[in-house]
Amino acid sequence: MQDFTPNADNTRAFRSALGRFGTGITVVTAPSADGPVGVTANSFSSVSMDPPLVLWSPSKSSRRAAYFTRSSHFAIHVLSQDQADIGNGFAKNAFAFDGLDWRPGQGDVPLIKGCLARFECSRHAIHDGGDHHIMVGRVDRVTTADGSDPLLFFCGQYGRFQAAG
Repeated sequence: MQDFTPNADNTRAFRSALGRFGTGITVVTAPSADGPVGVTANSFSSVSMDPPLVLWSPSKSSRRAAYFTRSSHFAIHVLSQDQADIGNGFAKNAFAFDGLDWRPGQGDVPLIKGCLARFECSRHAIHDGGDHHIMVGRVDRVTTADGSDPLLFFCGQYGRFQAAG
């Protein structure tokens, strides 16, 4: 058991503690002057039902952050267990669209087909979140697919959902 106040001397321990919260894996996409871009993110959350708002939080130090903060539209794709390769691809490369089944959507946002859910968003607000931006999107369109096997992230690893009991 650890008990500490987060500071510059224990950032690894703080990151590890945050990693104990299991999350889903998403890929966020946007159009750019350099072509379609994407990034793997687990910082996705719902915000409001009325109006329909969601958020995600890219790191300010990421070379990809400017693509998203400049874009008026983006899409958040909730990945299934069999899409780990897509999550890995966008974790390494902003332009990992080769071989993917995708099409341009509203505002030329790249839309990846076959995800468990997809939220097509208009930028609603960007807030300061310390070393991250908090990107709030108004959900303009939702697409869902059959499936109940989400790609999850826990303690630095991908995993699966298993119902209790």
